[in-house]
Amino acid sequence: MMNKRDLKKSINYICSELFAECVAVSLYEGNAKTEDVDAVLASIVHTHCHYIRRISHIEPGMKAKAYYKDLIEHFNKEVDNIIDHIRNLIG
Repeated sequence: MMNKRDLKKSINYICSELFAECVAVSLYEGNAKTEDVDAVLASIVHTHCHYIRRISHIEPGMKAKAYYKDLIEHFNKEVDNIIDHIRNLIG
């Protein structure tokens, strides 16, 4: 299991890469709608804030290992969802 600091660094890195990719798609893809790009960027920022906040506060009644495993699984699902949205901006 990662410690909290490494987990926060990973989430920061992944979200910043997603943000940069979305900005690149919006700049280089001529047919990307501004509203759709803004929605994806807002989704990335919201996901980042939500999961960074959740790292420091374990839910009562849950073991730490199970909590972080669940947190990572949910984060990965949201990242996959955001990646799909970025792909949809291209096509």
